[in-house]
Amino acid sequence: MNIAVATFYQFCQLGPLPELREELILLMEALDLRGSILLAPEGINATIAGPQVGVDKLLDRLGQFAELRNLVIKTSFCEVHPFRRAKVRLKKESISFGQGHSDSDPTGVNVVPRDWNKLISQTDTLVLDTRNRYEIELGTFERARNPNVRKFKDLAQYVEQHLDPNEFPKIATFCTGGIRCEKFTSFLLKKGFKEVFQLQGGILKYLEEIPEEESLWVGHCFVFDERVGVSHGLKPMAPIR
Repeated sequence: MNIAVATFYQFCQLGPLPELREELILLMEALDLRGSILLAPEGINATIAGPQVGVDKLLDRLGQFAELRNLVIKTSFCEVHPFRRAKVRLKKESISFGQGHSDSDPTGVNVVPRDWNKLISQTDTLVLDTRNRYEIELGTFERARNPNVRKFKDLAQYVEQHLDPNEFPKIATFCTGGIRCEKFTSFLLKKGFKEVFQLQGGILKYLEEIPEEESLWVGHCFVFDERVGVSHGLKPMAPIR
């Protein structure tokens, strides 16, 4: 069976969240979808999987909300279901960073995958992996700095202790799907960093679009489901058992 896996997010003002949660969990169950949807006052962050028709119907329903018409969506496929059940949770943040964020906050310049190699090959660019250390152990970009943080919110302290805007005026950041960079690059700009860039669509989009022979990615990209990691073309790291 070919399972569609859709990862999506959007920063926006959502509400009322309990009613939306109830609707989405019922819809996932009716469409035979599994995975996790996080709802917060600042937006939505999710990865769901199931039959393509079911995924499409859920995304169509979300698109009917004016606040969710610009979802950032990435789709891949696998042969075995990567999730065991459906979950829709209410959170304070769609991804925890603890620094506050608004969908109107300025963020870093988006760099499409085809232009990413040129940017991170420049010696005056600090390439910074914004993911947790266990994710980075599975794979990362050439020349990327590993901040060695246990969780995303630890990055704020890392910046305070190790990065000076005068020493590192040009920073290129990346994460799995893009959502962490939205918050992190906004934080960097507030801290006085002048040239801040982010990989549009994240590592997943890069691995989907850039051929392996042209890639500067080394290893696999950690994903938060039973596939564990994916490589170029978003192929699962190993068969799911």
